[in-house]
Amino acid sequence: MKINKHLDNLEEKLYHEIDTILNQEKSKASNFVTEIEEKKVNLNEIKYQLHAVTTHSSKLQSFVEVHQIEQQVHQCQRYVEDLEDDDRAKEFEIKLKQNDEIDEIQSKLESLESFGEVIVNKTEIAVKRETSVKRREAQVESQEQSNINNLTMNIETKMEINMKIISDMICLLDGRVIIVEEDDKVNLLTSDGKLKKQLTIPGKAWSVTQINQDTIAITYPHERVIKIFSMENKTVIKVITLDKECWGLSFSNTSLAVGLDENEIRIIDLEGNTLKSIHVQSESILDFFVYCNDRVIYCDCIGNAIYCVDESGTQIWEYKQDLSFPRGLCTDTYGNIFVADYESNGIIVISKDGQESKVLISEKEGLKNPWSICFKHNESSGFICDYNGKYITNFNLCSG
Repeated sequence: MKINKHLDNLEEKLYHEIDTILNQEKSKASNFVTEIEEKKVNLNEIKYQLHAVTTHSSKLQSFVEVHQIEQQVHQCQRYVEDLEDDDRAKEFEIKLKQNDEIDEIQSKLESLESFGEVIVNKTEIAVKRETSVKRREAQVESQEQSNINNLTMNIETKMEINMKIISDMICLLDGRVIIVEEDDKVNLLTSDGKLKKQLTIPGKAWSVTQINQDTIAITYPHERVIKIFSMENKTVIKVITLDKECWGLSFSNTSLAVGLDENEIRIIDLEGNTLKSIHVQSESILDFFVYCNDRVIYCDCIGNAIYCVDESGTQIWEYKQDLSFPRGLCTDTYGNIFVADYESNGIIVISKDGQESKVLISEKEGLKNPWSICFKHNESSGFICDYNGKYITNFNLCSG
């Protein structure tokens, strides 16, 4: 509003200046025309005077008067000659020359991408503190939940889904579930594990991750692309093209981590620009991993190992115990890693530092060929899916 007001004032000032200059030039021209008309009258008087002299005066008188008339005519001639250098005798045109800075300012304004930056300022407020007894109880509870030796996993329900071979599964923020059939469909399930519908996304999907409440991203390795899909609009809103086949996918802190072949996990932004390239060791394709807290925890099913590396590729820890073709993995809110171990028909939990582990579910609990595992958002329950897509199992995690 201030810019518009200032420009309006400049425009009004310019119009006023134009009117002033035009009136000045008109006044000059009008005065000049009046002056010329007076000269014309004088010339007519000289012509009349000359006629009278030559007709009625004697020769001597005529000679004297004609000489005087010649002086007057000479003055008129000088006046006409001087008009060549007189600006008043020239045709004029008023033009408006734009200030060159206007184009420069306009160019700068058009290059602006934003009016400013939105910043959240947080101010400390007085908080009513709990008693020391309650605080110790909360600390004990937190320690129990982060200590994997106190964890137990119970199977609640087991439901048939009758799908094809499964390549990935995630729990959405609202509790619903997405299951991807290998090189095939993307299925949306309700929060209790019932098939709701298939998402109409063309291509052979492989891995899926959630970006925000409305948006998911899916890899299509044979097309070498990541498709970003709007759940609300039911359409692909962006396609990110890569230079290699892309398999696993995980989202954290505005960035995507994508597994490329067997030796690279690439961190990219949502426009597809490479932020970091993490070179890793793996005997199998990188299709199951978790990216969070500037770390990547990935699964090497052929090498029977779980690795944790930082964004520079430096290995933080490795885990190779009790694993028999590990596949799907996820983390809980405390950073513990849960692994679906395919051939042992079990679920294993590994501490976030990779130093401890525990078998939570084994074959005797009736689990068969677990392939994918995921937690519901901020909950201690989730789902396990088998490789052949025959069933989905709901589990509950307890501590103590």
